[in-house]
Amino acid sequence: MIDDFFPSDKFYSGTKSTSLPPRDEIEKKYKWELTHIFQSEELWEKDFNWVEQRIDKYKEFEGTLSSSAYNLLECLKFDNETNIKLEKLHLYAMLAKDSDLRVPKYQALNDRINGLVTKVNAADSFIRPELLSIPAEKLQKMIDSLDELKIYQHFFEDLLRAETHTLSKEQEEILALTGEINMIPYDAYSMFTNADIKFSKVKDENGNEIETSHARFYAGMYSKDREYRQRIFKSYLSSYKNYINTFTALFNGNLKTNIFVAKARRYNSAREAALDRNNIPVSVYNNLIDTVNKNLEPLHRWASLKKKLLKVDELHPYDVYVSLFHSKSERKYPYEEAKEIVKEALKILGENYLFSLQEAFDNRWIDVYETQAKRNGAYSSGPTYGVHPYVLLNWADLINDVFTLAHEMGHNMHSYYTGKLQPYLYADYTIFLAEVASTFNESLLLELMIKKSDSKNDKLFLLEKYLNNITSTFYRQTMFAEYEMTVYDKTEKGIALTPDILSEIYKNIYQRYWGTEMVINI
Repeated sequence: MIDDFFPSDKFYSGTKSTSLPPRDEIEKKYKWELTHIFQSEELWEKDFNWVEQRIDKYKEFEGTLSSSAYNLLECLKFDNETNIKLEKLHLYAMLAKDSDLRVPKYQALNDRINGLVTKVNAADSFIRPELLSIPAEKLQKMIDSLDELKIYQHFFEDLLRAETHTLSKEQEEILALTGEINMIPYDAYSMFTNADIKFSKVKDENGNEIETSHARFYAGMYSKDREYRQRIFKSYLSSYKNYINTFTALFNGNLKTNIFVAKARRYNSAREAALDRNNIPVSVYNNLIDTVNKNLEPLHRWASLKKKLLKVDELHPYDVYVSLFHSKSERKYPYEEAKEIVKEALKILGENYLFSLQEAFDNRWIDVYETQAKRNGAYSSGPTYGVHPYVLLNWADLINDVFTLAHEMGHNMHSYYTGKLQPYLYADYTIFLAEVASTFNESLLLELMIKKSDSKNDKLFLLEKYLNNITSTFYRQTMFAEYEMTVYDKTEKGIALTPDILSEIYKNIYQRYWGTEMVINI
């Protein structure tokens, strides 16, 4: 998730030490426990080898799927079993790497598992085209003849829906082999921005010289000291601007990769291909952008009001998140206290939910604090069958961190319950549902805090946060969607996107959304 001119609004760090602490200085209880996935790297290697040895066995199923319902079932079960192990291997490697992106051992684990994923995808690439070659009436009779196949009914229906975009088995294998290559632009960006980029030092509100970091930048956007907001804003963005040509090349590489895959699968556009995975028409995407653009006036009024109450001559992007009100809710929130607040807010969801939430807190499902070369931001790892999900945070004792915790635990509990209660085939959920549980948790937390507030300023502060949630989840995300639509459309028309063009497109969209009160001169 990215945010306006910045990567995110969810993650902040208030620590004022000169540089970030190394990971070994963080208490064990605040670091995720990866032995829940594999007790040791030796066991990871054992399962890696187990998956690797199964790859050639896929050939035994090729050409047999239409011969009997039993053969079909055995192939699907074999593929599911392989992918369950594969996803566990991937989860372990990803979390280990994200803990410290500089560690060569974890980089190697991640590279190896990505390579194995590509090999498995190539090996099982015959399944979909072969299934589609079975006449629909015959396939339905096979399903009806074997109870264990009935659970695959929706899987088959979804497969038939995508028939026109499924290639021959030879073409599917070639496309699967590009999987690892397709990840290069993102992987290069991730390594650069999390491990290699160097930020300058700035003076904070108290005159202390601190090293800019991802989380400290996000924290700075909430500071009441406008000069400090401006300093850290410019420091952070200038570090990225120094490498603007590199980032442009990576971004264009990602665009062209997705366009290639869409064309190969006979889609009209990369956007259509992305949406079709979840059976969403392009018209839904277009309608969202059109509707938001017809209703930008409330955001313009908000920008005007913010400028007036902040008593500034010009409103800049670094003024967007600072609160208009002074409130005791702006105090520091230690992580241990925040857990209790979140539990109180979510108790309405029932005893089972609270029990699972406490289990996550007690058993180190969460990696809490910002450390050197740890991945920036926050995320829930999502469903991995047979393993509980994990959460990455970059905690800084701010009220926004409390909301981030509630948000990510919404994702986490959603993933935990789908993984626990659904069969593997349907244990994941689509991106179009993903934010429901998380934003709902934020609303419950906000409701609790408003209810417990005992002053006008506290209530105003929290109501303003509610307005900011609307700008973030409704306007801002649509702004990003419009930007993506624009750059993909231009690339698909053969228009070269230089750093200046990409920046100008974004600046114009940002200006239109925020209105004439916003001054953009970075």
